Amino acid sequence: MSKIAIVDLEVFYSVGVTDEERAKPQRLLLTVDMSLDFTSASVSDRLERTINYQNVAEHLLKFGEGRKWKLVEKLVANLADWIMTEYKPEAVMVEAKKFSIPQAGYVSVSVERAQESR
Repeated sequence: MSKIAIVDLEVFYSVGVTDEERAKPQRLLLTVDMSLDFTSASVSDRLERTINYQNVAEHLLKFGEGRKWKLVEKLVANLADWIMTEYKPEAVMVEAKKFSIPQAGYVSVSVERAQESR
């Protein structure tokens, strides 16, 4: 299995338990790890045979516009479900790093999703 990873993409989303926390977008770092077989792309050198990570990153940068979440857990679940539906990797892991505890480097929440076997 092959993977494409976008690591620590800086986004600004409104996420937090309190109204004050959600009042304005805050900085998060997203990591997205997509598993897929890109053998065909590596042989053909054709973009349509793989996942266009530039498109994924551009969509992630805009994903938070007009949206708010109370929990980072809900946010990463929404992102993972959206990536599975939109880009159809065999599996995805989404991690969000939030900088809400001054005494900690960050808080990290992650989720994994995989295509159902048929």
